[in-house]
Amino acid sequence: MEKQKNAVGRRKEAVARVYLSKGAGNITVNGKEYKAYFPIMYLQNQVELPLKTIDGASSYDIVVNVQGGGPKGQAEAIKMAIARVLCEVNPEFRPALKKEGLMRRDPRSVERKKFGKRKARRSFQFSKR
Repeated sequence: MEKQKNAVGRRKEAVARVYLSKGAGNITVNGKEYKAYFPIMYLQNQVELPLKTIDGASSYDIVVNVQGGGPKGQAEAIKMAIARVLCEVNPEFRPALKKEGLMRRDPRSVERKKFGKRKARRSFQFSKR
């Protein structure tokens, strides 16, 4: 790998752009160390999952720009982007990542609010009298 590779991951409203290069295993999210950006352990594990799957956590430096959505959507967008960029670096990683379910984009997002309703499906409270 001669220069840095990049990929995009999306989840709900979150968009993550990942830049991968050879290094010591540092993951930076929006200028902060990823454990400071995601204080919850579950979200940290989501970010690390693609690297743990291929046993390559300490051989790459990753810089992430992420915007939109909430913490969970952002973490899962980063997870997908890292998996995509690892496949770009070495196509032999793809079967392991695919088996783990990291190459599939989750299409679920918030349903829009409908007119005449309080939320997407919730109706106004019915009053008989």
